[in-house]
Amino acid sequence: MAALTNPGSDRVRAVRGLAQRPVRKRTGRFLVEGPQGVREAVRWAPQRIVDLYLTADAMQRYAVDIVEPARAAGLWVHEATPEVLAAMADTDAPQGLVAVVERSEPTLAEVLAAGPRLLVLLTHVRDPGNAGTVIRGADAVGADAVLVSDSSVDVTSPKVVRSTAGSLFHLPVVTALATEVTLSTLALGESSCPRSTSPVRTAGSWATRPGGCPRAPGPPATRWSACRSTARPSPSTSRWPRPSASTPPPECSAHADPGRRYAQGSWPSP
Repeated sequence: MAALTNPGSDRVRAVRGLAQRPVRKRTGRFLVEGPQGVREAVRWAPQRIVDLYLTADAMQRYAVDIVEPARAAGLWVHEATPEVLAAMADTDAPQGLVAVVERSEPTLAEVLAAGPRLLVLLTHVRDPGNAGTVIRGADAVGADAVLVSDSSVDVTSPKVVRSTAGSLFHLPVVTALATEVTLSTLALGESSCPRSTSPVRTAGSWATRPGGCPRAPGPPATRWSACRSTARPSPSTSRWPRPSASTPPPECSAHADPGRRYAQGSWPSP
């Protein structure tokens, strides 16, 4: 396939238009820029990638960790000139590659049905950098999902996506939630829980444990609910893997299975 060379083409204008919220809302797509975000999208959400655009230099530089896995997954990989990439991107330095990705629309009901142990709720977070940082931090501490209020910034805006550094593809992010309704739905049960299990609020975000107090570690047969690793599922599957009955229960330590994530005895939907 010939390289894309016309910065004024309809294809380039369509990709560039994803910087605008109305276009993202209408198409259900958004733009991912730079190697970190694109790499994580290829690794954890290849089924959502519509197109991948790279310069010739980027094709060589990221051949092993991005281009080859993308082609193996059957994705459309296009070579483009630096001028075309610059016309597509929101940032002045997209580092030679961008991807067009479909939005994921998980619901609060789906997240709660998976029995989460830890949720992070963003309320009135309007700064893109702050929103991305919270999503990245939630991913780092092993949160089961991020909930975003309807008064917060659009998490698919280019600045937020860049700030998440790929964490946007690691855990469900539920958007457009009414804060008070969401807090009521979570049924925190603060009055019956020890102080250490109450929700923690910092800088416009809540870290919550739904359904009251966390379950304490039980006998080996039920200890799956008490421990979890923060590793992500295998890229070859779209679901969190369920442990077999013969697998010994993990401990909350380095002995936890690095290939699985456990939460309340159930596994979040992709």
